[in-house]
Amino acid sequence: MIEDIKYSAFDEQAVKDILRKCWSLESSSSWTEENPASGQCNVTALVVQDNFGGEILKTLVNETWHFYNFIRGKRYDLTVDQFKVPPNYDDFPANREEAFTGINRTQYAYLSSRFDREYSQR
Repeated sequence: MIEDIKYSAFDEQAVKDILRKCWSLESSSSWTEENPASGQCNVTALVVQDNFGGEILKTLVNETWHFYNFIRGKRYDLTVDQFKVPPNYDDFPANREEAFTGINRTQYAYLSSRFDREYSQR
């Protein structure tokens, strides 16, 4: 869990709207206009944890780990829209190292910076 969070209040819809503005090919090579959440789970879970704290959880979806957040006792999967059918959540504990698997630091830095800029301007 991250102890040094930036924001104490978590407004799921506001965060989701901002993420949709921020996601791009710069944050995931799987991004498309038709499915902007595609491939964004790792980097999104990391950036959300940076800003709002909580834990990162994971669930196996189609033989691949899917990452999401657990903040103040509630699960938040901000990239669930990438799936036609929501996953059956296992809520396995994950860590930042695992979430960084499959993304690079440039993608993380891009989404982190872009999210900070958009969130501070809301």
